[in-house]
Amino acid sequence: MDLVGFFIFINMAKDKKGFILYADQKALFEQLPNDKAGELIKFIFAYVNDENPETEDLIINLAFTPIKQQLKRDLIKFEETKEKRSEAGKAGANKRWQNIANDSKRISDIAKIAVNVNDNVNVKEKVIDINIRKQEFANSLIPFVDVYGKDMIREFYDYWSETTLNNKKMKYELERTWSVERRLKTWSKNSAKFGGALPKQEQEKFKAPWQ
Repeated sequence: MDLVGFFIFINMAKDKKGFILYADQKALFEQLPNDKAGELIKFIFAYVNDENPETEDLIINLAFTPIKQQLKRDLIKFEETKEKRSEAGKAGANKRWQNIANDSKRISDIAKIAVNVNDNVNVKEKVIDINIRKQEFANSLIPFVDVYGKDMIREFYDYWSETTLNNKKMKYELERTWSVERRLKTWSKNSAKFGGALPKQEQEKFKAPWQ
């Protein structure tokens, strides 16, 4: 047995649990006496189990030679397939981690509402105050992203964080009662029922006095 072929086979034997005998090899076995056919199949099993079998029987050697070459070709294909699957698995894992990273960035965008306040002493306190409250409102929605999805949460935030003309209050602050959890449930039901975040007829119920 040549050393190169033997090395390749041993290397693959760790993961390869079976081997193939092909239908067209039936003719080879039929040409052998039953006792020789039995010896040949035992010789094949010894070979694929890395027992390094040897025989001085010319018939067995001649019959086994084409089978051995096919086994080696199958092992090479097996190794190539395993490598391709390994690379595909790594690529898939990298893609999933990239998607998670992208989603995390988008979620953090909700919480990080930009507060464009410079060091100008003339910046009015009410502008700082409304932006702080916006950020707090955004932070209150983060726990629900996994439940309703970032797109719905973003729509919900955009709708209810809209401010009055004088920039003093957000739309949700004009409500007499407010529960983030209950409002999100209602929003989600309306979205599923009407195919949109909030149908026009439903928006009338939530209009603030200044609209």
